[in-house]
Amino acid sequence: MDQIKIGNFIASLRKEQGLTQAQLAEMLGITDRAVSKWERGRSLPDSSLMLELCEILKINVNELLSGERLDNMDSYNENLEKNLIEMTKQKEESDRKMLRLEWVIGFSSSATFMILIFSASFITMPGWVRVLLISSALLIFAVGMVSALSIEQTAGYYECQHCHHKYVPKFMPVFLAMHMGRTRYMKCPKCKKRSWQKKVINK
Repeated sequence: MDQIKIGNFIASLRKEQGLTQAQLAEMLGITDRAVSKWERGRSLPDSSLMLELCEILKINVNELLSGERLDNMDSYNENLEKNLIEMTKQKEESDRKMLRLEWVIGFSSSATFMILIFSASFITMPGWVRVLLISSALLIFAVGMVSALSIEQTAGYYECQHCHHKYVPKFMPVFLAMHMGRTRYMKCPKCKKRSWQKKVINK
């Protein structure tokens, strides 16, 4: 998707409606800075805002993502297919980045935990400092692990080894599941069977 083209399209439609960036932003419950970033091609509207934005600008989502009005059906269908493929690619790339971030968070919080525990165990210090270090280590480790697990849960999909259904589970089944790396022993919501389910990026 051409973000510059989409940005120019949003700007022209906003002006057609006689709206300022601030007025459009207020209608969507966001800042005019966000609207400015769209119109300069620096970012795309969040998916949660697209339908409301399209309603205000009197277009559909396919036209928004194409950056132009689509009058004939052939053009509409062709652009719809391209936009769906592009959105899928962007989601997959975003999921890959998030899963890399998961490793960084997990490693950083584990390393910090070990350093603080080692310091509290072997360095001479007042008792209250030792307690503070241990408490800080536990807090950092817990927050890091929950953050990393939350990323793993939502980025990509888990694939059932029985029916090959791919899905995003809720947090608690992932949290409570036995695991080896990113492969977790969980119950498939479709076939209801348990298996070692691998993390996959594409659906």
